[in-house]
Amino acid sequence: MSSLPTLVERLHAALPQTQCTRCGYPDCAAYAQAMAQDQAPINQCPPGGAEGIRRLAVLTGQPVRPLNPANGEEAPRQMMWIDEAWCIGCTLCIKACPTDAIVGSSKHMHTIIEAYCTGCALCLPVCPVDCIKLENASQLATGWAAWSQAQAAESLKRYEFHNALWSLKSNQKLEATTVGRPAY
Repeated sequence: MSSLPTLVERLHAALPQTQCTRCGYPDCAAYAQAMAQDQAPINQCPPGGAEGIRRLAVLTGQPVRPLNPANGEEAPRQMMWIDEAWCIGCTLCIKACPTDAIVGSSKHMHTIIEAYCTGCALCLPVCPVDCIKLENASQLATGWAAWSQAQAAESLKRYEFHNALWSLKSNQKLEATTVGRPAY
């Protein structure tokens, strides 16, 4: 039995793991799966930028092409920050953050753990008081020049933990609502 990584695994490893959904898929793994099945082009990842497209081209044998502008622009890596004076503690941003980089509790201010923020900006649209702001985290560096392989690995680990935790919580809620009900 071969222990060589599959094409999906190699494509997934070449992505920056920001889980930003700008590629049009729910996460980096789904985008890798779609590319491996020739259902998505290799130029849909703004955080990976031109270097990311080159990496994906090498893996797929496809030609390098420019980033699809419909998915966004290659830009410096962003970091979110919360204006704590405006935060109402609604917890919507906590649920939206794919790497659990936001901490706080209901009706108390929240804050960003900068080391874990991927700059995905998924917290921005859910904030009802617009207290989350963008900050340039990489000066002029963009794509893989703004994001290390170690950061990508940490983000993936945190994203997988986040998914496992929210899945567990969902299952516990489901069990709590079905206790004592007959199975159909």
